[in-house]
Amino acid sequence: MTDSVLNSLYQTVISRKENHQEGSYTCYLFEKGIDKILKKVGEECSETIIAAKNGDNSETVLEISDLLYHLTVMMVDLEIDINDVYAELEKRSEKQGNLKKFHQVDKNT
Repeated sequence: MTDSVLNSLYQTVISRKENHQEGSYTCYLFEKGIDKILKKVGEECSETIIAAKNGDNSETVLEISDLLYHLTVMMVDLEIDINDVYAELEKRSEKQGNLKKFHQVDKNT
């Protein structure tokens, strides 16, 4: 998969937001609003976790795809440019040795 697939998805979702198409699930989500979109993001996130925990890679791929789709709808609704996400990922990929140090608790006190 390349970023062009995500770019294409992003552009399609923008098109659906700008031009209502009867029977479009994406248009339905935009009509229902951000609460419905966020609910679907949460559901897909949970389903992805369950599929991964069950060790079913085929199902996990399907759920990850659903999650990415719903995250894209959320980004478009919130007017978050996909290039901003790419830029943040690029910035993070340049970091090295960024393992967070966890606070140690002395259980004897």
